Amino acid sequence: MRILVIGSGGREHALAWKLAHSPGAEVYAAPGNPGTAQVAVNLPLAGATPKHYLEAARAAAVDLTVVGPEAPLVEGIVDLFRAEGLRIFGPPAAAAALEGSKLYAKRFFERHGIPTARFQACENAAEAIAALSRFHYPVVVKADGLAAGKGVVIAQDESEARAAITSLGNRLVLEEFLQGEELSFIAICDGVTALPLEPSQDHKRVFDNDQGPNTGGMGAYSDSRLLSALQRDQILETIILPTVRATRFTGFLYAGLMMTGDGPKVLEFNVRSGDPETQPLLHRLQSGLAEVLWAATEQNLHSQRLDWSPEPSVCVVLASGGYPGAYQTGAPISGIAEAETTGAMVFHAGTRQGPAGLETAGGRVLGVTCSGPTLAAAIDHAYAAVRCIHFRGAHYRTDIGRRGLSRYNEGSVGT
Repeated sequence: MRILVIGSGGREHALAWKLAHSPGAEVYAAPGNPGTAQVAVNLPLAGATPKHYLEAARAAAVDLTVVGPEAPLVEGIVDLFRAEGLRIFGPPAAAAALEGSKLYAKRFFERHGIPTARFQACENAAEAIAALSRFHYPVVVKADGLAAGKGVVIAQDESEARAAITSLGNRLVLEEFLQGEELSFIAICDGVTALPLEPSQDHKRVFDNDQGPNTGGMGAYSDSRLLSALQRDQILETIILPTVRATRFTGFLYAGLMMTGDGPKVLEFNVRSGDPETQPLLHRLQSGLAEVLWAATEQNLHSQRLDWSPEPSVCVVLASGGYPGAYQTGAPISGIAEAETTGAMVFHAGTRQGPAGLETAGGRVLGVTCSGPTLAAAIDHAYAAVRCIHFRGAHYRTDIGRRGLSRYNEGSVGT
């Protein structure tokens, strides 16, 4: 099977890496990165529109295309491929609006009775400022469109809320702030049913102890104990399956959840797998991925199952200095080979081959991913590997997965 992975980040490296393990799979990436080049054939692109990806798929004569990032999905890549008779895993543009527009998503939740935070949709800044009086602080301010995981501000008071409204643009959503624990629940969907992945937890804020601005994700971990069997069933029955049935959703459906005292509530939907959640999830996945995604494109997901390692897995993101604000690129990277001798898998997120070797090319640069017999062991393993890697300005959170340690009484770890 010839498989094309669209995208160039850490999620796409993880997808290509896992797909390459499927028997008989020949993997391509467009455009890919130096990490995908180790497990796949990177295809050059003349541009980054759905038509350019279609040209790459035809040139490589692929049997299946898997879309990593959200932008091509919102732009209608699935609709285009299907119209041209090419098999592709992902949602069409109409369903991708669940991520493409926060306003659309919240109104969808309201129509279909999907549990979510109380909200106010606002078409302009003046309307949003006027609506602030209807909420207690902190209040959540969200930009309507795609924002690479950074279009959310939790405002502690009115001045912060007004500043967020001014900075995030015109169409906005105001939400009540939900108390609880945030989790990521991702499912493979075929338009009729859903096959859930293991639960995971992202770390959005740039600094330790969830301080600083939101990022695209500074790390994540996956541990089966994050959810009980009863909670998994509740999420499937009240959130995932109603959405699949209402939209005939195909692809990865990602529910960002708050586990509240009243049960799980949706903070947001993404219409692709998470980044960096994909990295620890696929590190734990023991069964083949290509066969499952193929079955999903044939509405045959009910015949599939996923086998998981019981060991928790942790991904720590190394970022460029200044991220998620302005940052420089072009810094030489060293130590990846040494890190991988420890048993870590280092996924490339923002790298490129420069004149003198591998160098930084993005805000999030690498995702160091490790498993272990306990969560504490996985965390220790990940940070030991992180300390092998060096580039100018590198920074990372030192507390990825630490919340789980107190939950499971595994004790503290040294980073």
